[in-house]
Amino acid sequence: MTSPRWTWHGGGIAAARAHFGGEDWLDLSTGINPHAWPHANAVPVDWRALPGEDDVAALERAAAAHFGCDAGSVCAVPGTEVGLRLAGELLDGRACHVTPTYRTHTEMVTGSRPIAIDTLDQADGSTLILANPNNPDGRLLSRDQIDDLLARRGANGWLVLDEAFADCHPNHTVADRVSDEQRLLVFRSFGKFFGLAGVRLGFVIGPRQIIDDLRRRLGAWPVSAAAIAIGTAAYADRAWTAMMRRRLEAEAARLDAELHRRGYRVIGACPLFRLIECADGAALFDHLAMRAILTRPFVHQPQWLRVGLPDSEERLARFISALPDHG
Repeated sequence: MTSPRWTWHGGGIAAARAHFGGEDWLDLSTGINPHAWPHANAVPVDWRALPGEDDVAALERAAAAHFGCDAGSVCAVPGTEVGLRLAGELLDGRACHVTPTYRTHTEMVTGSRPIAIDTLDQADGSTLILANPNNPDGRLLSRDQIDDLLARRGANGWLVLDEAFADCHPNHTVADRVSDEQRLLVFRSFGKFFGLAGVRLGFVIGPRQIIDDLRRRLGAWPVSAAAIAIGTAAYADRAWTAMMRRRLEAEAARLDAELHRRGYRVIGACPLFRLIECADGAALFDHLAMRAILTRPFVHQPQWLRVGLPDSEERLARFISALPDHG
């Protein structure tokens, strides 16, 4: 693997095609739902008018109903990445981020130091940044475990919880715990579960003082008319949401079974991606890339390779047949 390009984040089919050749690429490098919400193109969008405050408020109400929290605690942002970085500017004091994690988590609070999941007691009293479920290993903490982490923040620390993949795990979210009395910030992503990453829509859920500060920083038009229209409609589609949760669980179980059959150990609870352990993740990445299959390797965990969910039986079979037997 001659370039670090594919270790930073998923995606990059054009770069992979230029580097490895081939045309018919199978992109398994992200954790984005391959079965996108199917009605985005049918949602009417007024491209001529600036989005109104009432439109943004309607989006936040629809999102809050989906999250199970109070709409007054929800602020729409143009992608979770932006929300994390803006919120990080509002936090001070000591901070730790749980590793492995998103690169943004390591950068959102100046001076934040890495900490392993089994040494969280060392972060008592300080701000703690983590994802649930986590990326890339799919680790999933219970609500009781999150409540315990929140209780240990003390008077000066915040619990900063990235729930970008929590739509697949509605019984594990703590968005309903957010209040003006809790030092808790929760972040949610629209694009991953609904399969529409290009919409660039996310949400910060927090105490009203933080939400008010974020609104001032974002200005009058925080998200686009398309994001408002598509997000509002998609969050209201509860039948699709329930169906998709069942489908993703079933397809992830099928992927697990096929990986186990080829001798790979599978890590993670999130159905949108799986982490597999192997002798050399970079070598396996190259092996698959030479067959026009893009996955996600990691610099600091060379034994890992993250695999997204294939979107069909045919593509699952293509991926499995390209894998060398392991063990």
